Amino acid sequence: MSPADGARDGDTRARIRAIREAEPGPGTIAYFDYDGTVIDGYSAGAFYRRRLREFDVGPVEMVRTVLSGMRGIRTDDDFKEFLAITLATWKGRSEDELLALGRTLFRDEIAAALHPEVWELVAAHREQGHQVVMASSATRFQVQPMAEELGADRALCTELEVRDGVLTGRVAGTSLWGTGKADAVRADAAAHGVDLADCFGYANGTEDAEFLSAVGHAVAVSPTDSLRRLAVERGWPVLDCAPRGGLFPSVADLARTAVFYGGLLGGLATAAGAGLLHGSRRRFVDMAAGVGSDVAFGLAGIDVEVSGAEHLHSARPCVFVFNHQSKFDVPLMMKLLRENFTGVAKKEAAQIPVWGQLFWAADVAFVDRGNSTAAREALRPAVEKLRDEGVSLAIAPEGTRSATPRLGPFKKGAFHIAIQAGVPIVPVVIRNAGEIMWRGAQTMRGGTVQVAVLPPVDTSSWVPEDVGKYADQVRDQFLDTLAAWPERRIAQDGRSQEDPA
Repeated sequence: MSPADGARDGDTRARIRAIREAEPGPGTIAYFDYDGTVIDGYSAGAFYRRRLREFDVGPVEMVRTVLSGMRGIRTDDDFKEFLAITLATWKGRSEDELLALGRTLFRDEIAAALHPEVWELVAAHREQGHQVVMASSATRFQVQPMAEELGADRALCTELEVRDGVLTGRVAGTSLWGTGKADAVRADAAAHGVDLADCFGYANGTEDAEFLSAVGHAVAVSPTDSLRRLAVERGWPVLDCAPRGGLFPSVADLARTAVFYGGLLGGLATAAGAGLLHGSRRRFVDMAAGVGSDVAFGLAGIDVEVSGAEHLHSARPCVFVFNHQSKFDVPLMMKLLRENFTGVAKKEAAQIPVWGQLFWAADVAFVDRGNSTAAREALRPAVEKLRDEGVSLAIAPEGTRSATPRLGPFKKGAFHIAIQAGVPIVPVVIRNAGEIMWRGAQTMRGGTVQVAVLPPVDTSSWVPEDVGKYADQVRDQFLDTLAAWPERRIAQDGRSQEDPA
């Protein structure tokens, strides 16, 4: 959900209210189509692009694929023809190999297309205790990684025939396109003793009209024109998700990114002059963080909405911990913390032009994530600065950027540092930086980043032996905050800011 887009925001709130009004418990199932519904676009495209990059596509196959794409998939026969092209290329490959490929492509490409609005709906269904099921005509290699990321109870998809762990190039059973998906959903509900009249269905294409007609609560998600007309006729609500962009960034996003980095560099140049004038590297770093980020955010038109801002200053020196989705998190933390702080980054970050030099000037600790002993040694100067010089530390305890809004497990390093230095932990919960700049993206979208800074966590009674427990407790604070974000509380109450009761 883009905070900058009020209309779509309202659509999502309405759909969450409908979920809240439904009977709680596992007797309600939410069925989600995948391609075009959970994600913007088609997961098969990522598999095909990988093969193109590896020169694994012959001219005959390319012509057949292009012709199939030009015709579009409108009938069951069209889908069978498209599937036959794909299966012919996978014949003889192992099931494990394709599952691994599916997970890699999900992390590197497909997760970027996730609709945040649908992520919110899934979370609302889970909170109601509903079952969540993916229902897709795609193969398990495409569907399973997203099903796991969403925490789905199971995935219904087109299963492929496997013998001795190797694909035969044939479908096992019936493909889940059109009637096949509707039949699979009916069978799934019957198998779990659930009445489909109590269930929800989400899809984007007319081929899923039979599936949507089978459930009691159908929602057309960013629908095709034909499904939109059908939704109007049948009274199904429509949820329009914000476009996630295509293979290439838009001109506006390119311009925004250029302006952002131009502003940041301008701020750095100004800060460098001030630093030289005062003969102070720390003055340079502080001005670079504050002035550089202010100029960059202002020129790019990206706003930051902060709650609990007083906690950014009340407990320094401290260890700031934040959830990590995007490269955008670095300038965001610069804008929030502004002065007298340093950070921790992977050792590869030292080689990034401009950023590497800025990190060096700020005494950032570069750690080798594959070598825990070397990482602890690299953090020693940061601990000393924190304890002896009062320079706060910012660190992402997940260790790496998340592919989706899902919060990863917390590593213990940040919490050991807080114990050693005798300082508090301050959680900085970032809700949607990934919508501005996705994990693997190089360009930025517009919008408003939402941040909640939580009260400092006292570590004075902590002992190293229980550091894992403390990390879990702080992570729970992140999860609770993300789950109870003000917009979601409004939806839970059944009211919205536009619709005060």
